[in-house]
Amino acid sequence: MAKRSILVIKHGALGDIVQAFDAFASLRQGPPTDRLVLMTSPPFAGLARLMPWFDEVVVDPRAGLLHFAANRRLIKLLTAGWSRIYDFQCSGRTARYFRFIIRWTGSEFVGTARGASHPLPSMDGVNNRDRMLRTAELGGCPATQASLDWLQGAAEPWPDRLAVLVPGCSPAKPGKRWPAERYAGLAAMLLEAGFQPAVAGTEADRTEADIILAKAPDTLDLIGTTPLPRLAGAFSAASLVVGNDTGPVFLAARCGAPTLMLMGPDTDPSMSAPVGPHASWLKVEDLNRLDPAAVLARCRAMTSGEATA
Repeated sequence: MAKRSILVIKHGALGDIVQAFDAFASLRQGPPTDRLVLMTSPPFAGLARLMPWFDEVVVDPRAGLLHFAANRRLIKLLTAGWSRIYDFQCSGRTARYFRFIIRWTGSEFVGTARGASHPLPSMDGVNNRDRMLRTAELGGCPATQASLDWLQGAAEPWPDRLAVLVPGCSPAKPGKRWPAERYAGLAAMLLEAGFQPAVAGTEADRTEADIILAKAPDTLDLIGTTPLPRLAGAFSAASLVVGNDTGPVFLAARCGAPTLMLMGPDTDPSMSAPVGPHASWLKVEDLNRLDPAAVLARCRAMTSGEATA
């Protein structure tokens, strides 16, 4: 069997990359001689290099037109004689890559760009995980479910009935945030209900975490202490995860935790709901008006096995 070089484009974001795990694993189920190379953006290169499905990871800084050196490197990469290119990003940028560079190389192209050799049909209303899985299947790769054993950090003694709160979100999407004061109210209620709440996120989420800790001081402070392998371990041990439409919540769902994503009008659950055996979501028109008691009621239903999305 001839060895093929396959380029996979997935720039981000974290939630989308988590939703792509099954598609990535499916690509690896293709011809065993395929050399799979992932092109991603700088923030996700470290995570990508932990993945067991790729032979190499390369970085696309997504430079502007005037960054000549970076664009020369990009052109050299995209014209490196790929047998096939999978576009899991399906963005305006990757459509331009195809239109101006890739289509002239003779490489097969799987994606939504006009003129692709393997055109992906409209996926409106299809969950992002399923869209990317269908992209892999369109290239002839059998669908499979990815194992996350590679992401699990060292086991540690997490508290019983751990309830992880994820109050952060992209700064560019403030409408996706449930207010920190509401998370604080939920944390206090969870403590009364016998859970051990914890707040997780990066240092960028410190302000929200401090609001929660001020009202519910027995909440565990995990801010800035959970690289992805440790975070995945916490999620795998958790009895409950509640968070906004943000990457770690997708990871929690994928790790199998009972996960509740809180959605405002900016999130379409038909495309962006988390995927996992115990994943659920709660969508409202105004997150600022969502009462912690309503969230707690959904959490109780989830942990008793009664909730449906």
